[in-house]
This record gives sequence, C-alpha cells and structure tokens, in this order.
Amino acid sequence: MLDVGLSSINPQPSTLDPHPMIAIVDYEMGNLRSVQKAFERVGHAATITSDPAVLAKASKIVLPGVGAFRDAIVALRQRELITPIRVAIEQGKPFLGICLGLQLLFEKSFEDGEYDGLGVVPGKVIKFELPAGFKVPHMGWNQLAFRRRPPIFEGVEEGAYFYFVHSYYVAPNDAAVVATETDYARPFCSSIWHENMYAVQFHPEKSQAAGLRVLKNFAELA
Repeated sequence: MLDVGLSSINPQPSTLDPHPMIAIVDYEMGNLRSVQKAFERVGHAATITSDPAVLAKASKIVLPGVGAFRDAIVALRQRELITPIRVAIEQGKPFLGICLGLQLLFEKSFEDGEYDGLGVVPGKVIKFELPAGFKVPHMGWNQLAFRRRPPIFEGVEEGAYFYFVHSYYVAPNDAAVVATETDYARPFCSSIWHENMYAVQFHPEKSQAAGLRVLKNFAELA
C-alpha cells in the first residue's frame, strides 16, 4: 500500500532547473534539506534562505517547520521574515506551508499558552483531545479525504496515505478553506487551500510517491 513505485515522477538529473525560483524559508526549525532534496527528486531546484530579499525575488515560497509554535513565531520575527511571507501571499505567489508551516498561518495557537500567529487564516491551533487508546502526538501514516481538490493534489487518489507527526491541529473559522480531512478518532483539517495559498499538516517530503506528487504539482503551478 505504501511501497508504491516512484519511477513515474522521478526526473533524470539533467532535467533539474539550474535557476531555482522556489524559496524554502529557513528559520532553523524545519527539516529543510529533506524538503529541498524532495523537490530535487521531482526535477525542481529550491533555495533554502533566510534572506527577505531572496524571498521577494522567488516565484514560489515554501514554509516548512517542526517544533513549538511560539519558538517559530519568535524565530520568524527575529529574522524579519513575517512581512516577506505575508507580502508574498498577498501578491499571489504560490505558497506552501508544511506541518508547523500550516499552523503558523492561523491567528492564534494554544500550544503551551496563547500566541499570535501570522494571522493569514482566521482560526486557531488546538491540541488533540482524544479518547483512550489514541496517542498524542498523532504520528505515522494516515489517509486523506477530499473536501475540495486543490491543484497540488492532482493525481493523488482519494484515501491516499501521508505521514503525520503533530500534537495540535488547525481549526479554520471558515470551512470553505478546508481541502482535506483526516480521521484520528474524529475528523480534523489536514490541509487548506485558498487561492494561491496551500498548506498541509502532513510531511510530503516523507510521504513517498504521493508526497512527491504534491511537491511536483506545487513546483509546476503557473
């Protein structure tokens, strides 16, 4: 089920774009190299950067992340990256948030306190409260159920498995932004989509063929 072949989306090294226009935001809280290598695997170079000027020139922005919400917001603020991220989204550049990068888009997080996020998406980040027998963090492979089908999920089957590691999940105020839900004792929002903005709770760079398809689709957005 998970050991599907990758040959159909693996490029030859010669197809890699020598002029990367995908910028991966570096605030020292993500598995940045894994994300970069995953893009390379599907034929698209990506630059890891903490330079606001590079973000301003990039055609696409990726915000990955692992760790605590508060630490991430502090790190983004210290590196003066909050405004460039917001501006890129407002300008209509394709934007992809991954894991913590999804959660940071929201107004507030209640992870070990109450903290303001980027405020791009109305809603909050809350902790799983689950019946006995369900562990937190939610960790491992789980399925997606589509509520809408964004372009980044082209070629991804209903019920496809992706890899998750998280103790908190997003609760958008507007259900219209929900792209997929995933069931863990009860359904939760596992990805969102609004115009040029895409964000996923799972790790596409760790999700084998389905995850690589998502990254390839994102990289090839017009």
